[in-house]
Amino acid sequence: MQFQDKVAIISGGSGGIGRAVALRLAAEGARLVLVGRHADKLAPVADAARQAGAPEVWASVCDVAVEAQVAATVAGTLQRFGRLDVVVNDAGQMDFKPLRELTTDDWLRALQVDLFGAFYFIKQAFLHMKPGGSIVNISSIHAVETEALVAPYAASKAALNSLTRSAAIEGKPLGIRVNSVLPGAIDTPMLWDNPNVKSGVEKIDKADVGRPEDIADAVAYLASDRAAFVQGIEMRVDGGRLGRLA
Repeated sequence: MQFQDKVAIISGGSGGIGRAVALRLAAEGARLVLVGRHADKLAPVADAARQAGAPEVWASVCDVAVEAQVAATVAGTLQRFGRLDVVVNDAGQMDFKPLRELTTDDWLRALQVDLFGAFYFIKQAFLHMKPGGSIVNISSIHAVETEALVAPYAASKAALNSLTRSAAIEGKPLGIRVNSVLPGAIDTPMLWDNPNVKSGVEKIDKADVGRPEDIADAVAYLASDRAAFVQGIEMRVDGGRLGRLA
């Protein structure tokens, strides 16, 4: 029970990787704050987390793109639980457009969710988290190698990796660790709803598709005391997909 008595905030907690992370930490005894924009989507995950072993779960309806809502979620966490030990930034925005059709609003929407949302939670954690805390940012292999039609998402995730490095430097004297996980092709709606996958532009070998639980295991390690000397890394969890020559 490596997260017993600890409190974890998980953004993007209503499904996919966020749900898997919630259940993984719940099984290790964490008290959870699930963050998402829709209460009806958070409720079944909260129920599942309680069944998995979480002593307490609070579903916080919050748009991570709005700093005041993030601050309110952290304040509510501290009011309810009295502490904050882990933040997992999983909320993501991925749209599909060619560069010639992208607007400033398209770019801002991706940046506000994929980058600024993580920054807002990191800022709040640095203000309120005590030494020994951990932040895990869910990035993407698109930050390293990408494809057509997802420029704002890929750029946002590359920026998130850079933010992770900067936050790790500033977090170290505070006793707070900051790391990132770069998922590859993971069996979630985000993968199968991808127009590039549907059209065959992006070829997906079934052997290259991981489970949300694979990412949750990586997050659980980085968030735990077992990774006490791990700071500022980008952990690629893609089944070796990027390790092969084309």
